[in-house]
Amino acid sequence: MKKFYRRILREKALQILYAYELNGEGLTDLVEGLTSDVKSKADREFTAKLVNNVIANRELLDNKIKERVNNWEMERIALIDRILLRIGISELLFAPDIPPKVSINEVIEIAKDYSTSNSSKFINGILDAILSELKNSGKLNKTGRGLIEESLPTKSKREAK
Repeated sequence: MKKFYRRILREKALQILYAYELNGEGLTDLVEGLTSDVKSKADREFTAKLVNNVIANRELLDNKIKERVNNWEMERIALIDRILLRIGISELLFAPDIPPKVSINEVIEIAKDYSTSNSSKFINGILDAILSELKNSGKLNKTGRGLIEESLPTKSKREAK
């Protein structure tokens, strides 16, 4: 099955963030090295922006995760899963042009390839809860057709127009 190209870019972001987590340095070299085969400047920028959003907002992202994993220490969550959760939450919060369901689905599919057999369910549960929280609090910042779930106007609303 052919992977969507953005999934490949997210996988590269995962690899960059994983290496950065282990080394704690050399972010620019990691981004440039792991995206050197990406032809499009826009695609390289997508990956770099995703990586930078995760790193710049790590504390906020980790706090969102901690709110959902009561009685668990962050260190007990597999590193790959933590990074994938950060990527998913980052897209929910800081990528207004990406539909929430796409962000969640992409992270789940990557988890199936890179993590344990139960990781995709764990990640899905946390991201779904965070998405619900963002919707309920009015903090979901998505724009454009198809990016947020909209109900069709009822007949009475259409007639009033």
